[in-house]
Amino acid sequence: MASAVIQAPSSVRGTRLAALPPLSLYVHLPWCVRKCPYCDFNSHEARGGLPEDDYIDALVADLESALPSVWGRRVYTVFFGGGTPSLFAARSIERLLAAIRARVPLDANAEITLEANPGTFESEKFRDFRAAGVNRLSIGIQSFSPRHLEALGRIHDGREAHRAVEIAQAHFENFNLDLMYALPGQTESEAREDAEIAVASGAPHVSAYHLTIEPNTFFARRPPPIPDEDAAAAIQDTVEGTLTGAGYGHYETSAYAKPGRESRHNLNYWRFGDYLGIGAGAHAKVSFPDRIVREARARTPAEYMRRVAEGTHVVERRELTRAELPFEFMMNALRLAAGFETALFAERTGLPISVAEATLAQAEARGLIQRDALRIRPTERGRRFLNDLLELFLEPEHGTAR
Repeated sequence: MASAVIQAPSSVRGTRLAALPPLSLYVHLPWCVRKCPYCDFNSHEARGGLPEDDYIDALVADLESALPSVWGRRVYTVFFGGGTPSLFAARSIERLLAAIRARVPLDANAEITLEANPGTFESEKFRDFRAAGVNRLSIGIQSFSPRHLEALGRIHDGREAHRAVEIAQAHFENFNLDLMYALPGQTESEAREDAEIAVASGAPHVSAYHLTIEPNTFFARRPPPIPDEDAAAAIQDTVEGTLTGAGYGHYETSAYAKPGRESRHNLNYWRFGDYLGIGAGAHAKVSFPDRIVREARARTPAEYMRRVAEGTHVVERRELTRAELPFEFMMNALRLAAGFETALFAERTGLPISVAEATLAQAEARGLIQRDALRIRPTERGRRFLNDLLELFLEPEHGTAR
């Protein structure tokens, strides 16, 4: 289908941004060895080899076509996500980074992250990733327990999980470990052990995610026996206590970091910064002085590459309305434990904070946020019941600017 460009009515296209927010670049590399039964991401099993050169060509063409929307803007972070980006050769990542540097002003201190999964780790390959310019890894460990890895359908075992961490330690000062908890049959002590191993590894950053059963996944069709709500909450408390007790700041719903090692790329998302997304199924949010635009690319790799050649790979483009902006902003910023400086709302949306006053007052009355003249942050209750907090901003009588 043709690109769908939806223009906001002129009556709501009155947003004025005093300055454009920081810009990040997201690159989607959609292939993986095998689709995990819990995964609802846009990932596709690699069968018969990867079309690396053709896909890199498409990514470069995609970036070039997007340049008019971000012309002259500096890029502060790059994130290679997937899928399993570490399936790509280091030379492909190096080629793509060279193409990015040739087309956009990439900050000299840019954080450049590559997602990687155990089972794809080779010491020489990851040394070459580092030499290519990648300076941060995000490793999908999920668990160090062979039993739980098998239950999750992962391609690696506990030994390979430990080996991946060792290789990361050898070549990268900055890396993240992804863990999942409330796994099938998992106990508090087993979840604590995973967190303790992550701490012992010296990982500067740990992301800990509650296993959720997503629609259109194998687990949705055949649900595994996962801990009930009370047991899952106890496991969550155990993981949080283990990580914070070891000096990790719990700075976002699922993110823990040593001081100064927070994910700069994700912080830009959560602070409602801009990001250009290239690749199959990638999304983008780009601000202009008078509007904010969201985009989506064609989802499957083959269709994406074909459409890039035709110039029709952006299959959705729409302007956010003034009524949508309070929810869009809060959906990101209220994930942060520290919340946000009140002035940031107007800076990133072009709207006064007063447009959300009714909702903020309601959230405060329910004990979900606390605020003063300078900052709005979720309470511990608001963080635990984040979906309930965010749903308040979906109500039209609270989220609509007048």
